[in-house]
Amino acid sequence: MSSERIISDIARQLQLAPKQVASVSEMINEGATIPFIARYRQERTGGLDEEQLRAVRDQLEYLTLLGERKVTILGSIREQGKLTEELESEIRQCTSLKELEDLYLPYKPKRKTRASVAKEKGLEPLAELIWEEEIEQGDPGRIASKYIDPDKDVNSSDEALQGARDICAEWINEEIEVRNNLRAQIERNGILNVTKTDKPDEREVFREYYAFSAKLTWIKPYQVLAVNRGEREGILSADLEILEDKAIQRIEHHVITNHDSIFTKQLAQAVKDSYRRLLFPALERETRKELTEKAEEHAIQTFAENLKNLLLQPPLAARTVMGIDPGYRTGCKVAVVDPTGKYLGGTTIYPTPPQKKIRESIKTLDDMIAQFNVTLIAIGNGTGSRETEMVVADLIAERKEKHPGEELHYLIVNEAGASVYSASPLAKQEFPDLDAAMRGNISIARRVQDPLAELVKIDPKSIGVGLYQHDVSQPRLSKKLDDVVESCVNNVGINLNTASSALLSYVSGLSRTIAEKIVSYRDQTGPFRKREELKEVAGVGEFRFQQAAGFLRIPESPHPLDNTAIHPESYKAAEELCKYAGVKTEQIPEKSDLFPLKFRNLNLEKTAESMGIGIPTLELIIENLQKPGRDPRESLPRPLLKQEIRSMEDLREDEELEGTVRNVVDFGAFVDIGVKQDGLLHISKMSSRKKVKNPHDVVAVGDIIRVRIASLDKQRERIGLELVDDK
Repeated sequence: MSSERIISDIARQLQLAPKQVASVSEMINEGATIPFIARYRQERTGGLDEEQLRAVRDQLEYLTLLGERKVTILGSIREQGKLTEELESEIRQCTSLKELEDLYLPYKPKRKTRASVAKEKGLEPLAELIWEEEIEQGDPGRIASKYIDPDKDVNSSDEALQGARDICAEWINEEIEVRNNLRAQIERNGILNVTKTDKPDEREVFREYYAFSAKLTWIKPYQVLAVNRGEREGILSADLEILEDKAIQRIEHHVITNHDSIFTKQLAQAVKDSYRRLLFPALERETRKELTEKAEEHAIQTFAENLKNLLLQPPLAARTVMGIDPGYRTGCKVAVVDPTGKYLGGTTIYPTPPQKKIRESIKTLDDMIAQFNVTLIAIGNGTGSRETEMVVADLIAERKEKHPGEELHYLIVNEAGASVYSASPLAKQEFPDLDAAMRGNISIARRVQDPLAELVKIDPKSIGVGLYQHDVSQPRLSKKLDDVVESCVNNVGINLNTASSALLSYVSGLSRTIAEKIVSYRDQTGPFRKREELKEVAGVGEFRFQQAAGFLRIPESPHPLDNTAIHPESYKAAEELCKYAGVKTEQIPEKSDLFPLKFRNLNLEKTAESMGIGIPTLELIIENLQKPGRDPRESLPRPLLKQEIRSMEDLREDEELEGTVRNVVDFGAFVDIGVKQDGLLHISKMSSRKKVKNPHDVVAVGDIIRVRIASLDKQRERIGLELVDDK
């Protein structure tokens, strides 16, 4: 497939201009990253956002794979001496792998089949007579008797006809129109039936699927993944069902064109055999595979959306944080970090069973709070979390009596992935003298101060904001989540002098190796003073610098633009704008409030043209001059901070309270309302005014929402919630 054809096909599929697709393709081939293209090359792309750019990238990869497969298939058919001009043209015109594989099916080298055995016995001519349906008089058995050959193990007319039918059945299976018609029937009318096997389901995880049936057009993605998991574990059995008689009739209508032929009955038998033995089993596998792929794509997208919202939670900066990783037998690990994340000290307390040294634990925490001026306590939400929370709440209450004006709060933190980080090489490198448990506890404290900076150190799959993430294609999941992390990191921008190598590795243009070299350079020579200094790091050439510079911040730089999203290639234009506004570049942080007034009547088109830049670049410069060093997360709602604890016993139906969304799934959202168990806000309870189709349209991970308790099952520790909306 020519590059022009690829560009044209992508433009049509994504409803973009060919010029846009061609520009994106060219830049990607040059090595440019999606974040760089999205922010600094809008003039060339016509303003495409990251989602559109990644769609173009994915289509480029798919069509490249399609092109490579075409070359392989054409070579295979050519070697067989069966490649005609018409077939070659059909193959070259293919736009999907499914269509391509259907064309290749008759020529695809096969393992030994009933049809291939029949052909070896010399029965293909008889199969052709049946297939052509031209003979209208005579006895099929008498004609078939001519093909009896004991040396080839054909001992009767019936055996000859059977072999010929096997060949016809394979031909029917290879008919593209037959396959497409049957696909359409399955897609439109197919039903997935699920039953329970004899294998015990001890925890009744799959109870709702013991006798489950759903049309393919209605089945939910999470149901597909649940059934798949149940099958893998041997607890469930699933089969696809359509109206067999109707399906066979449709195939007969296509295949049998002369009902006066003496071979009509033979061909009808071949149709039934082909359907039951070849066609339906193959298309059932294909359909289940496609159902799974769609369900996986949905699950991956859900995970990605949740991860993005989690990573972009606003940082609670300028706080000394005490992190507590709860536990029972081994106690609760305690660590304190200063506002920059530096580890100050730590210990272990035992307020939980079996020791239950509550007073001793409160005394230890009280001393550490006084010693390090702790202003916030972060408690991991794992085992022992609520018992630890009770101790912390009592401690804060006691301190309020002693220090009435003290602002000390706590919050519950999702600790998913902390243990993964604690055992990682990066954690060992950061804290070589601490044990794994203490490293994980530091991670809990730091992820309050800056969720993005800390969570990028952890494999995204371990962060725990998805559904069935271990059941989906791991390569596709990893690719999607890497895209999300890359997007978040570059959207926010990072401090070049404080970022870890894990955070740096997600910056546009920087690899893990280069990130480690940057940290090493920083350790040896001290903090970077300006962006240009990045070029002195081994491996950072002009192109890599171009890709990365705009996403790196240096607050200490003598050049204020180094602490903005303005790219160095646009510094000259930015300085001209400053001159126009009567503000010296070095005055930008102090006098940035002058820019809105100065730029109010600015003619963007004329100004951009006079500076030799595009309007998108001009708008980016203006935005950053007005808000230099702005963190886009600042505008988001802060986490709920608490001073006292509640239990399920305190809750009452119809009570209204605030909660934090912890996870969003297909059927609703799980909300932390400050008790041991998260409440379920079902999708049906998300609005009293309209039907909600997608929970992500209403809530996101990290949102602070007001909910009403709709139902309480204290024995099973289940809380049903409904969203309090404007009625």
